[in-house]
Amino acid sequence: MNQSATFLERLAAKAGAGKKKIVLPEGNEARVLYAADEVLSTKSVELLIIGDAQEIADFASVHDLKNLHLAKVVSQQDEELLAKTADALFELRKNKGLTSEDAYKIVSTDVSYFATLLVQLGYVDGMVSGAVHTTADTIRPALQIIKTTPDRKTVSGAFFMCLPASSCCKDSEEEILLYADCAVNPNPTPELIADIAIASAKTARQFGLDAKVAMLSYSTGASGKGADVDATNEAVKILRERAETEKIDIDFDGPIQYDAATDKAVAKLKMPESKVAGNATVFVFPDLKSGNITYKAVQRTSGALAVGPILQGLRKPVNDLSRGALVGDIVTTIYLTAVQASM
Repeated sequence: MNQSATFLERLAAKAGAGKKKIVLPEGNEARVLYAADEVLSTKSVELLIIGDAQEIADFASVHDLKNLHLAKVVSQQDEELLAKTADALFELRKNKGLTSEDAYKIVSTDVSYFATLLVQLGYVDGMVSGAVHTTADTIRPALQIIKTTPDRKTVSGAFFMCLPASSCCKDSEEEILLYADCAVNPNPTPELIADIAIASAKTARQFGLDAKVAMLSYSTGASGKGADVDATNEAVKILRERAETEKIDIDFDGPIQYDAATDKAVAKLKMPESKVAGNATVFVFPDLKSGNITYKAVQRTSGALAVGPILQGLRKPVNDLSRGALVGDIVTTIYLTAVQASM
């Protein structure tokens, strides 16, 4: 694949290579339909849209969306799909006290559960939602139905940060970094931070990055003290143990400050023996607030493009949109999901 192309161009090409089908539960939302039309124009991803077929056809006609007819549209009230999704939900949750009647009520009224079950049953390869629904609406059904992979203890949210050439080395068109967790876990334990690091390294490699993981803190090495530094040290210890016992090939270091992780001159002073210091591509934050604040600050002050969040750790890909997502954000998330489904 042409490495001189931008990350988004490479992402679209990678998505097209897999020919996956993604479900969009929010077929009554204009931004979703505009995004669907754009994706379908490339013929790189198949789409299943949940909504009213006539209303969507009318919307396409009024707004001159010439590709929307290529999507398959299904109603949430489709009796065959309702029966199959209700049965599946009942089987998955009956040990939790769910009745068959309750399962039918859920899938017929909650489109997030309905769509997630379509992923689980193999009708589609992944799901993109959240333009209208909350993060909890999207993630809760995924955790209950799709669940995490056997080697993951949590779901986390990462952003690809595409920094313009002026922000990085001159011989590169752009610099791609991965930040996690910026979306899901408010106060992760050291064990979960280690798990997020492993998942983030895997995500980076899936999308063609050389994963060098910085376990961030306000201290580099032994320069600082405090409970937060202790937690990062414990996460590093757990990560080291898991890398050995699970035979995980991962380059990581920490605790490390952001400047030492990114700047070779600072790295030479603070952590000269480290392979990661000065070369980090994956940044694992100690908590949600620091990750979320940092990605937004970098995005707004450097002109970086934040791509995501991409949810890590699920057995099948489900990704959450911001309710303020633009059409371009939705398009990119569809491509991200298609790439995940190909892995």
